[in-house]
Formats: sequence, structure tokens, C-alpha cells
Amino acid sequence: MKTIIATLLILFTGITLNAQTTINSILASIEENNTTLKSLRESAEAQKLENKTGIYLENPEVGFNYLWGNPADIGNRTDFSIMQTFDIATITGMKSKAANKQNVLVEWQYKADRMNILLEAKQYCIDLIYYNALKKELDQRLQHAETIAAGYEDRLNSGDVSRLEYNKVQLNLTSVQGEIFRIEVERNALLEQLKRLNGGTDILLEDWQYDDILLPLHFDDWFTQTAQQNPVLAYARQEIEVSKQRLSLSKTMNLPTLSAGYMSEKVVGERFQGLSLGISIPLWENKNRVKQAKASVKAAESRETDNRQQFYNQLQILYNRTAGLKIAAEKYRQSLVTANNTGLLKKALDAGEISLLEYMVEIGLYYETINRALEAERDYQKAFAELSAVEL
Repeated sequence: MKTIIATLLILFTGITLNAQTTINSILASIEENNTTLKSLRESAEAQKLENKTGIYLENPEVGFNYLWGNPADIGNRTDFSIMQTFDIATITGMKSKAANKQNVLVEWQYKADRMNILLEAKQYCIDLIYYNALKKELDQRLQHAETIAAGYEDRLNSGDVSRLEYNKVQLNLTSVQGEIFRIEVERNALLEQLKRLNGGTDILLEDWQYDDILLPLHFDDWFTQTAQQNPVLAYARQEIEVSKQRLSLSKTMNLPTLSAGYMSEKVVGERFQGLSLGISIPLWENKNRVKQAKASVKAAESRETDNRQQFYNQLQILYNRTAGLKIAAEKYRQSLVTANNTGLLKKALDAGEISLLEYMVEIGLYYETINRALEAERDYQKAFAELSAVEL
């Protein structure tokens, strides 16, 4: 039992960094191999190219006319023209700026999707480490149960104990064996989930220790820093920038469009050539465009305010939950050190001072405390992983 306590203390205090290093390497592998992320990356690049489409000047227009004269003695007429249209939004680069801001929006969306996938993978890793630790603990319980079962089998053969007590010992042994089998099923399911996220490539994670983590002391200070890194909030902020740029673009689109070019006309004995200028006044085409753009800006600002408030409230709830789980995990650590009676119980059972039933009840209570301690540490790690997801 001293080994069990030492194991748990190492698990809780996070003496080594092996688990975190392993988790980081797994996340790096998943980021490289995840098929969803590859698809999202390619979709993002395609969207960026789409945003860059239509931001240049219209194609020049070339015209050629060949007209037959009637009567024939007046000769034929040949016309040639080339025209280029210029709009203010393109000339000033406003369309290009709008496209660049939209591309930033696309990138923030990709980062948000990436964060969610890596957070899912990290949660699986934390669960897997929990089951590895529980499996390690149950292996020791199994050895202990097998030792007691072998002793009671000898005592049954010598007539020292009843069949009823022997059956209790066997049931205890079977219970431990069944729990180990169940845990193996859960571990394999988690490994399959990680394999799925890793593009079908197997992942091995045998660590049973968590890295030490430090919960921020002041929530508001920490939130201010986190809010700047969070891709969801950054997306909302960028939406405002995109909407404002579109508003400026809409105002510019209400300005006249100019066209300039060269034109020539040739008839028998005569030729005319020179510059051609034109202007297009947007009287009806862009009606309500500016109003719609202003409404979009207000809507984006409203969404950003709402997202920030919701994010703040959700993180505060999660922060308080994480802090509570941290306290629970620490209390379990202390109780496992101060209330360990396993050695005394074994001596009392061997000396016949307590019955087998009393021993199993007492040792079962201690085992249950260990289980709850492992669960509390796992829940603390998962809550903190969600809280610090922006760092992935």
C-alpha cells in the first residue's frame, strides 16, 4: 500500500513533465495528420482566393466595325476602339483592403476549428492517462486479491474457514478482474478516438502521470490576456473591421465610374481618331447599399459585445469549477496520506482481530477514496484544458 500512496503522490504533484511532453507530441502529430484539419486548411485557402477574386479593374473592351457602304461608290467604313473602365474603389485599393480583411476572418475561423479539434484530442489524452493510472492501481489490487484468495483456498482446504468466506474472497477477486477488463475496453476506445483524429495512424500513450498545472490567481487579469488570443472573439472583432471596410467600399461605389480609351474611324479618303471618355453615374444600382452596410456594422458590433460577454461568463463559470476541482483533488491527496489504514487492516485480518467482511468493507472504502481521488484529478485536468484551450 505504500507503493500505491507513492504512486498517487507522484500523480498529483506532477514531479515529471513526461505526460505533458507526450501530450504535446501527440497534439503535434494530430495537427499534422488530421484529415479534417487538412480539409479545413484547403477550404480556407480556396476561400482566400475567392475573396481575392473580382478586386481588379474590369477587362478592357476592344471593338471593331467593318461597314459596307450603299451605294457602293461611297466606299466602306472601318471603326476601331479600345476602352478601359475605372472605378474609384479599385483604383484606391479599397477592394483589395476589404479582401485582405476577409482573409484574416477566414484565418481566425480556421484557428477556432483547429483549437476545437486539438482540445478534443487533449481531453482524450487526459482520460487515457487517468485509465492508465487506474489500471496501474488495479493491477496492484489484483495482486493483493490473488494473495488473499490463495491464502483462503489453503485455509478452506484445512477447514480453517467456511465456504461462504472463501466465496467472498473469490467474488472480490472476480470484481477486480472485471474492472480491469472494463478499463481495457475504455482505454482501447480512447486509443481508437486518437487514431481517428491522427488520420488513421496509431498513437501510443502509456503515461499515468499528469504535469503540474497552475491555475491563474486573478481571473479578470487572466481573461483580459486570454480574450486577445481567443479565435472566436478575434473572429467577432474582425467581423467589425470587415463590416466597416464594406461600408467604406459601399460609399465609394456611389461615386461615378470613369472610362477612357482610343477610337478611330476610317472611311474612303478620310480618317478620324482620338480619345474616348465616358462616365457612369450610379443613380439606382446601389440604392440602399450604404444603409445595408451600416446595419451590418451595427450587427457585427452587437455580436462582438454579446460574444465577449458570453465568453466572459462561460470562462468565469469554468474557472470557478476548475478552482473547486483543484481543492477537491488536494483534499483527496491529504486524506490518502493521513487516513491510510491498509497495513493495519491486513495485520488485523491475519491476526483474526477483524472478520473478512469487516476487512473488505474497510479496504473497499479506502479503494473507493483512491478512485475518487483519481477522478478528481482527471476532472481538474480536463477543466483546466478547456479553460486554457486558447494556448493549444
